[in-house]
Amino acid sequence: MKQKKSSYSQNRQIAVLTGNSNPELAKAICRCLGVALDHALVDRFPEGEIRVQIKDNIRGKDVFIMQSTCSPPNEHLMELLILLDAARRASAARITAVLPFYGYGRQDRKDKPRVPITAKLVANLLTSAGASRILTLDLHAGQIQGFFDIPVDHLYSINVLGKYFLKKKIRDLVVVSPDVGGLKLARAYAKLLDASLAIVDKRREDSAHTVVMHIIGEVKNRNVLLVDDLISTGSSIVEAARGLKTQGCQDVYAAIVHPILVGPAIARLQNSPIRELIVSNSIPISEEKRIEKIKVLSVAPLLAEAIKRIHRGQSVSSLFRKAGVEA
Repeated sequence: MKQKKSSYSQNRQIAVLTGNSNPELAKAICRCLGVALDHALVDRFPEGEIRVQIKDNIRGKDVFIMQSTCSPPNEHLMELLILLDAARRASAARITAVLPFYGYGRQDRKDKPRVPITAKLVANLLTSAGASRILTLDLHAGQIQGFFDIPVDHLYSINVLGKYFLKKKIRDLVVVSPDVGGLKLARAYAKLLDASLAIVDKRREDSAHTVVMHIIGEVKNRNVLLVDDLISTGSSIVEAARGLKTQGCQDVYAAIVHPILVGPAIARLQNSPIRELIVSNSIPISEEKRIEKIKVLSVAPLLAEAIKRIHRGQSVSSLFRKAGVEA
């Protein structure tokens, strides 16, 4: 049944702005929406302070500000906060912060004495700066949605990455979560791909190194798909792949949403048993990191569809009703 457009969308125009974190994705989203990317100056004053000026008139418009808070996270977060403040002072009717990648998302709880919950702090900053709504993709922890007192639309890239593996039709497939925390996501992929499920039991020695302890599930003589929300230094996913190989698996594939890829990540991937790594373009990958093993899929159509539905007052969660990620 067709959903009726809200009176809000009938009287408001869309405006899309972006910072410097991922302008190519912002342009791709605008192409999907059939609108022009609004012009905003986002650069630096001579002393290094961020300078922002929105060049187009956004008064009374439904504004979407696109910015992944990826590396360098502090620069890109500050750009977003200043853009939000500028849009609010320019009399935008509503401002949605679109974060394809939510930086600081791994700092979502107190795992040691006297540490902050920075994911909550970022939520407070975004709200205080002027965001009236958040649109984001594959949060590291679902509970981050509860850190906000404004509406949050949480998208999942399984519709994009999962479709790729459906087309590949890999036989004897096992979907593997590299840790217990990713089990819900792995279960959704297993359901979509009609595959069995396994889990890697690992111990994290520090922020950059992990050790595989056990493989829970049958992987011998099976093809494996590792799924996770992000890859940073590559330690977890590469050690998981090696652990699976020692258990006698066949080809190892990986589907990971956010390609942070810092430090030794590329070298580790090059020397790993992973045959193919599928990632999204939520974070831009520089040319020197675009090795043959890495394939990038665009989430622009997904984000554009969500923006369209938010603007029209339609359901966003219905995009994932059959995916099983919210079950």
